[in-house]
Amino acid sequence: MIRLRQLAKSYGDQQAVCGIDLEIPTGQLVGLLGPNGAGKSTTIKMLIGMLQPTSGTAEVEGFDVVQQPLDVKRIVGYVPESGAVFEALTAREYLEFIAALYHIPEAEAAQRIARFAEFFQLDADEMTGKPLSAFSKGMKQKVVITSALLHNPKVVFFDEPLNGLDANAALSFKTLITSLARDGKTIVYCSHILDVVERVCERVVIIHQGRIVADGSVEALRQQAGEPTLERVFNRLTATENLLARAEEFARALAQ
Repeated sequence: MIRLRQLAKSYGDQQAVCGIDLEIPTGQLVGLLGPNGAGKSTTIKMLIGMLQPTSGTAEVEGFDVVQQPLDVKRIVGYVPESGAVFEALTAREYLEFIAALYHIPEAEAAQRIARFAEFFQLDADEMTGKPLSAFSKGMKQKVVITSALLHNPKVVFFDEPLNGLDANAALSFKTLITSLARDGKTIVYCSHILDVVERVCERVVIIHQGRIVADGSVEALRQQAGEPTLERVFNRLTATENLLARAEEFARALAQ
């Protein structure tokens, strides 16, 4: 269970998150959407203890994010939009380091790392034969995702997790997160790829200008907005103009 009560974050006079109330039950796969600067990443960073709220409260699996930050960190996994790794290490060395931070016994860590390497099709040379600095963006992303899931967290936050992944890896990942939710893990999935969110998320929360402007199943949001796709629902709720009409007009102007 994730519970937010009037959660807010300000930077001086600028309010990034404006008193959000939200509950996400255990085992739910939720898409958290919003335009750039809407407050999505700020909200997630408050929930994992990277940022202190200005006001309000938030709990993850019963732990207060301000009063019990270490307890929260032990049970969450996080894939940031731009995942950084220690590039001088090999993939195995980096993942062994992460496992040690979570006090995973060496033998158990080795088994988990091997399973993830097989899942993401990382061979022995890729795991041990070269530093992460030699990895492509997609290969680094596989390691970042593995590091977030290695300690078997109860709650996982994904912020644009498909960055750099090829089509096969992306398909495997989408299957993985739906399976994790079925197994009782709570998944919060942030992405600008709305067709993926539409296919995999059972619930969608849309944030605009630091406030929740929509919350429900994809079908419910489509019906409420009278739009055929989540993309059009998103446009209606967050854009100040009809972007589709603007793009068509611009294309006509270019053709003249």
